[in-house]
Amino acid sequence: MKWNKFTLTTTTAAVDLVSSLFDEIGIEGIEIEDHVPLTEEETKGMFIDILPEMEPDDGVAKVSFYLEDLKDLERIMREIEEGLDDLSQFVDLGERTITSSETEDKDWINNWKQYFKPFTVDDILIKPTWEEIPEAHRDKLLIQIDPGTAFGTGQHETTQLCIRQLKQYVKKGDKVLDVGTGSGILGIAALKLGADRVFGTDLDHNAVAAVGENLEANGISKDSFQVVQGNIIDEEPVQEMAGRGVYDIAVANILAPVIILLQKEIPVHLKKGGVFITSGIIDMKEEAVREAMEANEQLEIIETAYQGDWVSITARKR
Repeated sequence: MKWNKFTLTTTTAAVDLVSSLFDEIGIEGIEIEDHVPLTEEETKGMFIDILPEMEPDDGVAKVSFYLEDLKDLERIMREIEEGLDDLSQFVDLGERTITSSETEDKDWINNWKQYFKPFTVDDILIKPTWEEIPEAHRDKLLIQIDPGTAFGTGQHETTQLCIRQLKQYVKKGDKVLDVGTGSGILGIAALKLGADRVFGTDLDHNAVAAVGENLEANGISKDSFQVVQGNIIDEEPVQEMAGRGVYDIAVANILAPVIILLQKEIPVHLKKGGVFITSGIIDMKEEAVREAMEANEQLEIIETAYQGDWVSITARKR
């Protein structure tokens, strides 16, 4: 099978914003090429002795996506150009050219695994199921993840922000609502940190199987983590399954526009005093999320955290 590849040439400074734009448009999966050297933190735990030599970082990045069906190409390209016009007010987009080409089908699901290596979030070790535990990290709390076809290895800044907030707020016996659960990494982290039960929702049916496999990899009973496919924002059956006034903590690592919608629904499911942890918020969207939460009489913002270009906002139900 041949795929149509579209590549935007931009700047490394714009990559996060462009990635967020593509996600909002509905582009599933991107490929990023640049010459930015890996940091010491990123190389910790990698089973390699010498990193390959790279060309000097010239500030240029290529962001590619792939389409099999071109019926929506005109809409996608129009929305990309409109989105880039908006982004150009905040960041240098560089060359900003888009080229197209054809490429043969590849085993995308498995080829990425060579880049997913063990890494730490403070005193938590997150590693793929197929890697050994690095000797230097054997004393850390272990979370094993195989994302499969569901998003979520834990490497992204937004996931790490959420994990750090879970570390701060999860108490023994807590019940946790995990919206947009993906691979289940946040719910599993909550259980490892002492939570009693997790209820997860995701639009992608692959998440149900992925969470089950990752629970097994971590030696956690499937009874402690229920996952349903659906949208808790507007699907009544999902809302009813979640229950009302049930959870000590809700966590959502989703895009800012979704969090703005979600903040209206989450208080229904939280106990009084329950905590709502959010991330997936690019810094340019922080104010919009903050304004929505501040306008919600049921929520009080108690903490904001930052990592790279990303923001985590934590609120408490009044």
